[in-house]
Amino acid sequence: MASGQSITPKTTPHGLLWQLTHGFRAKYAWAIATLFVFTAINYLTPLVASATIDFALSRKPDEGRLTTWIIGLMGGADFVRERLWFPALLMVSLTIIAGGFSYLKGRLAAEASDGVARRLKDRLYDHLQRLPAKYHDRAETGDLIQRCTSDVETLRMALSTQVVEVSNSVLLLLTALPIMILLDGRMALVSFALIGPIILFGYIYIGKVKHLFKEVAESEGQVTRVVQENLTGLRVVRAFARQDFEIAKFAEPNKQYRDRSLKLLHLMAWYWSTSDLIVLIQQGIVLFTGAWFISQGTLTVGTLFAFIMFLNMLLWPVRQMGRTLTDLGKSVVALTRMGEILSEAEESAPETPAHPQSPAAGKIEVTDLFFGHGEENAAINGISFTVEPGETLAILGPSGSGKSTIMHLLLRLYDYSSGSIRFDGHELRDLDRQWVRSQFSVVMQEPFLFSKTIGENIRLGRDTAASDEVSEAARMAHIHDTISGFPSGYSTLVGERGVTLSGGQRQRVALARALLQDTPVLLLDDALSAVDAETEATILDALRNRHGKRTTLVIAHRLSTLAHADKVIVLEKGRVIQHGTHDELASQDGLYRRLWTIQNALENEMLADTAS
Repeated sequence: MASGQSITPKTTPHGLLWQLTHGFRAKYAWAIATLFVFTAINYLTPLVASATIDFALSRKPDEGRLTTWIIGLMGGADFVRERLWFPALLMVSLTIIAGGFSYLKGRLAAEASDGVARRLKDRLYDHLQRLPAKYHDRAETGDLIQRCTSDVETLRMALSTQVVEVSNSVLLLLTALPIMILLDGRMALVSFALIGPIILFGYIYIGKVKHLFKEVAESEGQVTRVVQENLTGLRVVRAFARQDFEIAKFAEPNKQYRDRSLKLLHLMAWYWSTSDLIVLIQQGIVLFTGAWFISQGTLTVGTLFAFIMFLNMLLWPVRQMGRTLTDLGKSVVALTRMGEILSEAEESAPETPAHPQSPAAGKIEVTDLFFGHGEENAAINGISFTVEPGETLAILGPSGSGKSTIMHLLLRLYDYSSGSIRFDGHELRDLDRQWVRSQFSVVMQEPFLFSKTIGENIRLGRDTAASDEVSEAARMAHIHDTISGFPSGYSTLVGERGVTLSGGQRQRVALARALLQDTPVLLLDDALSAVDAETEATILDALRNRHGKRTTLVIAHRLSTLAHADKVIVLEKGRVIQHGTHDELASQDGLYRRLWTIQNALENEMLADTAS
């Protein structure tokens, strides 16, 4: 891949995460190291307060305790008793230092997670560009957008906060227990009485909630898909007055998304309320037991204060463990969904691709070609034809006869099932896809323009082209005068999918883009269907007279477009039923002659109506 290490097919979520974090693991390690320092300082602050209360204020120290060592570090009980501002200043200083390490921990984790998210987005986008057309035929655009945006953000949030939080919770548990035992073994046992049940409760909760995250993510993807589809076809929806239908269609996935989200929220509310109750019970047990021990003279006020502080520090992250595990569960689901994209096989490539001369001469030989979009949906059934370099081949046939499929096979958007396509004597499947596509210029049946300026859309054919070359291509496509008439000329923004231009203008801009590319072969898939007959004739004359004749394949339903072709083939149900020149086919019984007769009659009728 262009953007780093490749993804192995069927990689597990953990394996994929390990690959994605390559180069960022050191930052995570430093983040955890700063977490150690942060935790140590956080535990030191309550110990300073406890020692001050016992030695300097109540003057009832319990000799041999941990706080004896702490008060010694501060200069002794008498020193602290005469300078009470010193422990206060020390606690403030420790808090500030802890805050600094907390910031450093968050920054390191954020930088690492943002780097992983950027790498993942790059890989997803790069991989989607290389997936075969068959994958995109079955994939839903809205769902892909969801996986490449929302799911990436879910993973980023988990890596920036939850990974460190898990480390924090584990570290607090491992550090708190020995400190509490050193202070008072009895209180340590009481303080950890309900920690186990809280952890077990969180583990059970994550098991129940995990599948709900997948359902919610899928429902959100469905909502995104419906919105994206509606916005894309907004003009069609309004033209057919289907707003109410579309609103009802959106309501169903939206309701499903709401219901699943509410189910998830109810489960989360149940967890939080129950865990809150357990935490309050734990705090109550510690407070009651500590007060009892103080009344018996076996525990100091400072020690109880330290235990309450430690418990508050400990219970919150332990209680958060459920939410942390929840978010990690969401991230695993998101990672799995993204892994499904990354594990899809890219377009196949020959192990030792042939390297013909470039540019190619443009000879195309199709022999006994078969192709189907499914086992029972054959689009091409044994087609054969040859186009010599510089020749123009016209392809005619009813809808669904396989005309556009031939174009797609030549561009290697799909690979044929059997038969042969030879390009300049080389089997097409043995050639590198990118090289093949660089030898073809194409105007699709539905021309697509990007939300850029007209000039930028034309330069998509060759981004290094000079302005006069762009203008010349536009003149050949009979669109230059129209563009010049716009206030901003070639700097005019065309809107998403070229919505601000008419159908004929979009086709001519797309044709100018293909002509600017200036490749050995030009493919026109019904590329002039939206322009009038006079403009079409002008464009065809320009194509015939342009410098350096190119191999051209033209699909059209208007037979006047095909009349000047060197060869014509007529398709029906994926088979060639007629072939020859225009004059030959117009004189033979068959589909071509019938269409020619009908179109001539219609044109004569229109001329007669115009004359009258």
